[in-house]
Amino acid sequence: MSRRTQPSLFVSVDPTAQFCAGVDEAGRGPLAGDVYAAAVILDPAQPIEGLADSKVLTEKRRDALAPLIQQRALAWCVALASVEEIDQMNILQATLLAMQRAVLGLKITPQLAWVDGNQAPRLTCRVQTVIKGDALVPAISAASILAKTARDADLMRLHGLYPSYGFNLHKGYGTALHMARLKEFGPCPAHRRSFAPVRRLLESC
Repeated sequence: MSRRTQPSLFVSVDPTAQFCAGVDEAGRGPLAGDVYAAAVILDPAQPIEGLADSKVLTEKRRDALAPLIQQRALAWCVALASVEEIDQMNILQATLLAMQRAVLGLKITPQLAWVDGNQAPRLTCRVQTVIKGDALVPAISAASILAKTARDADLMRLHGLYPSYGFNLHKGYGTALHMARLKEFGPCPAHRRSFAPVRRLLESC
């Protein structure tokens, strides 16, 4: 069963859990692109300095930390739920699905998963949700960095496919620029049609 942890508290290590995975997502809020999740089991023998919530790190710092995490972690996996899955099942369920896929993709099966936030995917291991875990738990911080860098890279790919929308600048979020391009060109296949701003545009056509 999931258990909420207050942001001001440190998460205690369960002595019965040999491997603990941090789990986080990237891309719940944007109007376009897949939602990504990552799971990371850190190696205590190879600490990584500078781990933090990906949102407070610069892009340059995230890009520097991501390969270090991949090199030094005992196990890591990045997974996604597609735009089609988001529109079919809603963004929360798609996010939980991406998290589940990330944990299942680890080459080491964790005994415990620390999941950022207060919603947890169904997993075969025990789960502990942690509010603001990406700032409190290094393994969750590492997962947030991998998920964010993977999604940003995918948005650059989408920019190559659909350059009119400026995905390289706003990464799919509903900025003024993005909304202006949406109104000018209409939604492209990468847009989430179940999200209200996109749905309204489609209904007005």
